[in-house]
Amino acid sequence: MTAERKIQQQLFTLQDKTYQTFQSKLMPTIAPDKIIGIRTPVLRAFAKQIAGTPEAQQFLQHLPHVYYEENNLHAFLAEQIKDFDEAVATADSFLPYIDNWATCDSFKPRAFKKNIPALYTKCKEWIDSEKTYTVRFGIEMIMNYFLDEHFTEGSMHLVSRVRSDEYYVNMMIAWYFATALAKQYESAVIYLEKNRLDLWTHNKTIQKAIESYRITDEHKNYLRSLKK
Repeated sequence: MTAERKIQQQLFTLQDKTYQTFQSKLMPTIAPDKIIGIRTPVLRAFAKQIAGTPEAQQFLQHLPHVYYEENNLHAFLAEQIKDFDEAVATADSFLPYIDNWATCDSFKPRAFKKNIPALYTKCKEWIDSEKTYTVRFGIEMIMNYFLDEHFTEGSMHLVSRVRSDEYYVNMMIAWYFATALAKQYESAVIYLEKNRLDLWTHNKTIQKAIESYRITDEHKNYLRSLKK
């Protein structure tokens, strides 16, 4: 029996059919029969249990996977890789196969913080991809790593120039700028004042910012006046 098949069988022992029904409604881009139905804490515990085993290493080499939870398991195993270059290489091989927002957003490799300059270069590559969730992932990494002590105006400009017809890309851009308004308000608000985002993303950014508890009432009132 292959490692892939063995792990697949183990995943089905963790199935929660009620949760499978619920999860299917949240994943419109995935066929319901491709969702096993495993709660995230349970799946993360399983990933921790098998991490570093020969089966896990073989599993990471086997793409594409069949089930949604297999992709999430791949993400949870990959994010435990400690070496920066190996973590990036694993991400590069995996990202083209991500087909939903939840897997994309839960994939947070810990080794990325070990080489911030190299990570920034990779983010530029990812957001130039033709793959929806590779672009989304690249923007999320810029949001996670380049809005605090490593913030630069260039990183914000990088996100602002992304143009896409994909809902899940534009939602991430709006999420990025709403977060930027909380962390780097003076720099971020210029992009709204000068209409540097497309109309939908502009208004969605304002909506998400107004919903945020991290933005002052004064700033929220001003942001309302910028809605188009």
